[in-house]
Amino acid sequence: MYNYTCGQHLIRYIPRPWYIEDMGNIETEARTKRRRRDIQQLLLASIVFSGIMLVAAITPNAFAILSRLPAVKRAQLRYRCKTALGRLAAQGLVIFEKRDGRQYARITELGRRKFAFEEQKMKLKKKRRWDNRWRVIIFDIPEKRRLIRDRLRQIMSELGFVRLQDSVWVFPHDCEDFIALLKADLKIGAAVLYLIVEQIENDKHLRAHFDLK
Repeated sequence: MYNYTCGQHLIRYIPRPWYIEDMGNIETEARTKRRRRDIQQLLLASIVFSGIMLVAAITPNAFAILSRLPAVKRAQLRYRCKTALGRLAAQGLVIFEKRDGRQYARITELGRRKFAFEEQKMKLKKKRRWDNRWRVIIFDIPEKRRLIRDRLRQIMSELGFVRLQDSVWVFPHDCEDFIALLKADLKIGAAVLYLIVEQIENDKHLRAHFDLK
């Protein structure tokens, strides 16, 4: 805060706090990331189902596959799709190839695994009827692979798994396919066990957490 004069008037200036300047930025950035992720996943879906995509025809295709997203101005659509396709290629999820003078995008094996992984993540988030069985995931990952271990914990936490003990997590629904893809993605197959458990002692807090009847 400081003062200055303007003619005969004393003006007091109070700088805006830094957090006022940043208000709205976090939400905007989060929406942008979600939009990018959704567009990339839908482009992958289009290539998975069609086998290959003509890059020059990406905008007409995109109008169909992006119908599930909030309205996007046509002027912005081509740029967003081409940018998203470039990011997919940079990640090794698609490759470009030429045929008869035309450029096509083809999904890679890594891209197929990524697509399947994201689809399984979406399934886990859907509300389902409980079959009265718990899925317990146990892992033993050495300290030298701590980053992989931390990544595994982060993913499971984000998807709603509950941590019972240090390396024991629980989920109420079938997630075997997701865990199999996760083990393959992180290359930790032998270090993770998937269990189906009929009963867990004192599971009242788990039932409450997952809103199970």
